Amino acid sequence: MKVLVTGANGQVGSELLRQGNALGLQMMAAGSGDLDITQAALVEAYIARVAPDVVINAAAYTAVDKAEEQVERAYAVNRDGPANLAKTCADASIPLLHISTDYVFDGAQRDPYAEGDQPNPTTVYGCSKLAGEQAVAAHGGDFVILRVAWVFGAHGNNFVRTMLRLGAERTEMNIVADQRGGPTWAGDIAAVLLGLAQRLRDGAPVPAGIYHYAGQPATSWHAFAAEIFRQAEGMGLLSRVPRLNAITTDAYPTPARRPLNSVLACQKIADTFGVTQPDWRVGLQHVLSEWKSQ
Repeated sequence: MKVLVTGANGQVGSELLRQGNALGLQMMAAGSGDLDITQAALVEAYIARVAPDVVINAAAYTAVDKAEEQVERAYAVNRDGPANLAKTCADASIPLLHISTDYVFDGAQRDPYAEGDQPNPTTVYGCSKLAGEQAVAAHGGDFVILRVAWVFGAHGNNFVRTMLRLGAERTEMNIVADQRGGPTWAGDIAAVLLGLAQRLRDGAPVPAGIYHYAGQPATSWHAFAAEIFRQAEGMGLLSRVPRLNAITTDAYPTPARRPLNSVLACQKIADTFGVTQPDWRVGLQHVLSEWKSQ
C-alpha cells in the first residue's frame, strides 16, 4: 500500500513515516519543500506522478499567534491546501485523511465538544482550519477529518519541549490553569491514521466524516506542566523542578485567545472503529524516553 504523507516533517508526519515503515507500508514523504499544497496544479501533477493509494494530510500552518497577522498564509495552507488535495483525491478516487483541530470551537461550553456541536472559531488559525474542513467535505469522495487537540511529540516545537527548556532555565514559572483539554501524543494520532489506512486497504468500511480523537484524562496546562516535570525529573532529564504558579488566561494575554474548553468527546470514533482514547501520560513517557536516549 502506498501512503502519501504531506507535512511529512512535522510532529505527526514524522510519526506517520516511522510507524508506517515499521508496518511495511510504502510511505512517501512530502514536506513543504517537496510539494506546495497551496498550488493546485502542483498538487494534481504530484499525486498523478506518485499514484498513492491513500493521502494523509498532516500539513498545516500551526503558529496560532502569528496567524493573527499572517492571515493570508494561514488560509493558504489550512484552507486552500486541503481544498487542492481534496479535489485531486476525489477526482482520482483516492481516500484522503485530513487532520484538524479543537480550535474550530470557541471553548465556551462546559461539556466536551462532540462532532455535531456547532463550530465557532475565535482565532484566524481556528477559522482557517474550519475552512479547510469545509473544503474537504465539499469535494466529497472518501475522506476522514480527524480533529485532535494539544498535540505533542518528539519532533518539532510543542508544549513539552518548551517546558523542559524553560524548566532548566528558571526556578519559578507561571502556567495557565483555567484552560482544559486533552493532550495528544503525535504517535497515537499517527497510529489511528495508519489504522484507518489499513482498513481502507483491507476493504473494511471507513464512513466519511468528522471524528474526534484526543488524549485522556482531560487536564489543564498547569497540570500538564506538572506531569512533564515529574516525569522528566524521574528520568534524570531535569536536576530540579521549578515552582509552578497557577494563573488565569487573563493574566497571560496572547494575540490569539485560546479556548477555555478544548476537551473533545471521542465516543464516535470508538463506536465506529473501536478506537479508544489514549492516556497522554503514557505518550509523554514515550517522548521523554526518546529524548533521554538521544
